[in-house]
Amino acid sequence: MPAISRAASRPAFTHGVQTGDVNATSGMVWTRADRPSRIDFEWATTESFANAQKLHSLTTLPESDFTAKRLIAGLPSDQEIFWRAVATDLGDVNGVSEPIVGRFRTAPASRRSIRFAWSGDTVGQGWGIDESRGGMTAYATMAKHEPDFFLHSGDTIYADGPLKESVELADGSVWKNLLIPEKEKVAETLDEYRGQWKYNLMDKNVQAMNARVPTFFQWDDHEVINNWSSAKDLTADDRYAVKDIALLAARSARAFHEMTPIGYVAEEPGRVYRKIAYGPLLDVFFLDLRSYRGGNTEGLETDASEATQMMGAEQIAWLKRELAQSDATWKVIASDMPIGLVVWDNVGDRKLVEAVSNNDGGAPKGREMEFADLLRFIKSAGIANTVWLTADVHYTAAHHYSPDRAAFQDFEPFWEFVSGPIHAGTFGPNDLDKTFGPEVRFVKAPTEEQGTNLPPSMGLQFFGLVEIDGDSEQMTVRLMDADDTELWTTTLDPARRG
Repeated sequence: MPAISRAASRPAFTHGVQTGDVNATSGMVWTRADRPSRIDFEWATTESFANAQKLHSLTTLPESDFTAKRLIAGLPSDQEIFWRAVATDLGDVNGVSEPIVGRFRTAPASRRSIRFAWSGDTVGQGWGIDESRGGMTAYATMAKHEPDFFLHSGDTIYADGPLKESVELADGSVWKNLLIPEKEKVAETLDEYRGQWKYNLMDKNVQAMNARVPTFFQWDDHEVINNWSSAKDLTADDRYAVKDIALLAARSARAFHEMTPIGYVAEEPGRVYRKIAYGPLLDVFFLDLRSYRGGNTEGLETDASEATQMMGAEQIAWLKRELAQSDATWKVIASDMPIGLVVWDNVGDRKLVEAVSNNDGGAPKGREMEFADLLRFIKSAGIANTVWLTADVHYTAAHHYSPDRAAFQDFEPFWEFVSGPIHAGTFGPNDLDKTFGPEVRFVKAPTEEQGTNLPPSMGLQFFGLVEIDGDSEQMTVRLMDADDTELWTTTLDPARRG
């Protein structure tokens, strides 16, 4: 009994480790203890932790749900980094945890080959962790490819998607969800939003991938509630006692930044849009199409106003400036919503535009005007090799955009690749709006006979792999499924400017 009591009195790490926003000299690391603790961090370039560099400790308190994240800086480029944390009970200096270990590789300073994965949509539409089916197995499939990082394109949680204990499937089997109290109702309190994250981090596949693959996060709508904007009206939604969308969004945003290893932005704490420089071959520009948007409308406005705002003037100015200054061969724009796919927000008998396109196929209107302005700038500034990666629509596709097919023609051709869900219901495909001349080069979505909201057990879970060759600088994009089947691939040659 004394040994058991002693063990129970020691702090423990509850949800594994995470690493994020890695560049050539730094990376953000994260973990969570089960009580108020002092967390001591150290890092090394060897698994044995020989010559480990000790860092100043942090403390965990209830106010941040016992989470701790810190930037490890001053790292050598293109180097595997091992880091570990030890928790000491703030109320008992003899209560010391077992160490927990993570690893990641810093970005290269030279032109070495890069491989990364992207997808979106985790634990949506009622499909949680079914341990009898192996949990979130698509994460394990991604991890097998040993990507340098995973780009999570949004809908990282489903705060508005309660889980039931079991769901009967069309094949006669039963999907059995692992449950915690926070996943049995919609999230409203800060602790309930935190619980959405803690649920996903319970999955063994997610924890295993997090221990060795950094995740670069952005967000979309389900982190708060489906199709949220400042105009979201919860008056008739009986699931919510809290009707204030701004309050819900604030609580969600705090949980998002507490529970993920997203980097800090000094001039706007809590900002999601940012650039991650990943060596001379790649810059990744993360957009935030949620925080600064006006309310959803029919999208037919012809004059710029708050209603047509999706990125907002400050974010657009930042993006233009950073794109123009980028010396990287490839500029990947990580967009939480697709450009040309039509996504509706059905409010009563009104069909409002939830994404960018308004489905009229003509000159840019509504939110399309911001994107027309950006595409025009990319062309006029001579910015080469932009590729858009996105998710949101719960199927996978490859779209090629060309002014030759477009109503708006003042832009250079570009690609948009869509992936997801990684563990959620499968839907689609959506209609394409012709304003920017998209053409479907590949699509994999449920057939009409299969229906909608297909469970992960149907296999229609998707992720993308991007590989940039260090010698040729070619980018190869592969669209994959949860069974690791390569569905479609293309190789892009870098354009040379100047």
